[in-house]
Amino acid sequence: MTHKKDSELVHLGRRKAWTGGAVNPPVYHASTILFDTVEELRNAYKAPHETMAYGRRGTPTTFALAEALAKLEGGAGAVIYPSGLAAVTTAILSFVAAGDHMLMIDTVYEPTRTFCDQMLSKFGVEVEYFDPLIGGDIAALIRDNTSVVFVESPGSVTMEVADVPAIVKAAHDAGSLVLMDNTWATPLYFEALGHGVDVSIHALTKYVVGHSDAMLGAAIANDRAITRLRAHSGHIGQCAGPDDIYLGLRGLRTLSVRLARHQQSALEIAAWLKERDEVARVLHPALPDCPGHELWKRDFHGASGLFSIILKHDDKDAETAFLEGMTHFKMGFSWGGFESLVMAYRGIKNCRTATRWHAEGTVIRLHVGLEDVDDLKADLDAAFARYRAAL
Repeated sequence: MTHKKDSELVHLGRRKAWTGGAVNPPVYHASTILFDTVEELRNAYKAPHETMAYGRRGTPTTFALAEALAKLEGGAGAVIYPSGLAAVTTAILSFVAAGDHMLMIDTVYEPTRTFCDQMLSKFGVEVEYFDPLIGGDIAALIRDNTSVVFVESPGSVTMEVADVPAIVKAAHDAGSLVLMDNTWATPLYFEALGHGVDVSIHALTKYVVGHSDAMLGAAIANDRAITRLRAHSGHIGQCAGPDDIYLGLRGLRTLSVRLARHQQSALEIAAWLKERDEVARVLHPALPDCPGHELWKRDFHGASGLFSIILKHDDKDAETAFLEGMTHFKMGFSWGGFESLVMAYRGIKNCRTATRWHAEGTVIRLHVGLEDVDDLKADLDAAFARYRAAL
């Protein structure tokens, strides 16, 4: 990551027309926007993504965050949503139609898989899952009616890194669009659009907000996709609340320094965990034995604080003993906040359809927060003691 990105995080989205000279854009609570002339009304609807026309279409609070994210990713524009899942599902719906075929990475975030299996099938869209390590060989799966190829890298929970540029080339050669969930790396550690992705999707709830106090999502698109993404998102009625958008803007300003700390602490803990007798494997993209590590070295600028480990035993009582009684690592869904989190995943093999999942024992996903690393190690050390005692 260059220093330019650090500077952009501070200054992007702060047009004086939106801030009125304040450091931060005001929080606009608005539905109806009033106009004095017909010409003024018509002009507002010519560019509703940067001029107030109606509250649902956005206010300067919305425009500021959308512009900042779009410029960070090198996109033509961005749309803000009330959650990361809303960003994923609306982006997909914007580019598929009845009778289409969509290719979905087999390691995708579970709610995205549920949407594909339970909702898209009702709309006549066929979803086929593919091996996250397939690379350019995905060309063999692309059909004449494949409208979208969807990638998430690293994979949710199991952390495989996909060859995004190879997948993009195969998809574009066949006329398909590529959508990517880029939440893990953020625009700072992986430049999705720079690697050819058409729409980069983020659960801003996580690292961008960074404080576990707002639900928010975004999709950033290139010139090829932005007009349709904006139009279809508007047709569905997607909009986010101004207070949550403000929290996204606030978090964005410190994203770089927080990510650096998450990365540093997570790498230290991952290396420490590799030496533990209770751990069969550590699944961290920055470690050489993680599937796709060479791709991570080639394409990414860094690693965030989320990774997984596989325990040596598949024992529910020992797993429970490990999880309960933590001081710093608390059980809870989501990640990306300042606090450390821990979660066990036992049903991964039931969520795979294109690839088989083999693991020695329980998969534990860790999000390493901003606490002192020695305190976090002590917390895990005590958890392993409980784990051994319960076996």
